[in-house]
Amino acid sequence: MSELRVVRIDRDDRGVARLTLARPPVNALGRELVDELERALRLLTADTAVRCLILRTDGKHFCAGADLKERRTMSVEDVRRFVPRLAGLCDGLAGLPFPTIAAVRGAAAGGGCELALGCDLRILADDASIGLREAALAIIPGAGGTQRLPRLIGPARAKRWILGAAMHEAEQALRDGVADRVVPAAELDAAAEELAATIAANGPVAVRLAKRAIDRGADRPLDEALRIEWQCYQETLSTHDREEALAAFADKRPPRFEGR
Repeated sequence: MSELRVVRIDRDDRGVARLTLARPPVNALGRELVDELERALRLLTADTAVRCLILRTDGKHFCAGADLKERRTMSVEDVRRFVPRLAGLCDGLAGLPFPTIAAVRGAAAGGGCELALGCDLRILADDASIGLREAALAIIPGAGGTQRLPRLIGPARAKRWILGAAMHEAEQALRDGVADRVVPAAELDAAAEELAATIAANGPVAVRLAKRAIDRGADRPLDEALRIEWQCYQETLSTHDREEALAAFADKRPPRFEGR
């Protein structure tokens, strides 16, 4: 992890990990940041002790999207190769086996918004703004925005966001269903940590399987989705953590989950 220059990874003994964007001033998604985020996701996927991840930044802004200065130097063929990497990055974030929380401060524009949409949950600072600005640049979202946003808030609202190409204040994002919670800017990190700790305190195997059931069943017919749920449920039955939960209930004590 010490080889990473523009992102940082840390994890505490509760299993809460943080992936911090550190390419000031706006964490633009240039080649270096994308390279390191890809590597960071591989490291996190392999870390079986992670129970929840917070995607965050130390700076004033979450992520302003594409590095337009760098993009101007790219040929059309360069862009054809690079944008699918951005899409793969958001897919990789969405596909992490544990829950993810985007803690958004400042601007989350374009690809930055798509990174936030790749997370399971989004907490916004009250002074944050978020949106998909691509149509104003004569392109369209290419890292999942046209697909994840409608699934989250419905096609009509997603069209308003994408076709209008506007940035939206945090309270509007909350009303439209993009944000799960809005908090004062000074409380953003604490709010994300509190939610992550609440998730991490639950049975890790169960949390991962619940996420899998939700994600795999979301676009399936109900009967098929219910079969997915049952398959995931059955995987919890022989776990140590399930036995520990029952023993803790009988002993009137908090359970000590081990993730197995």
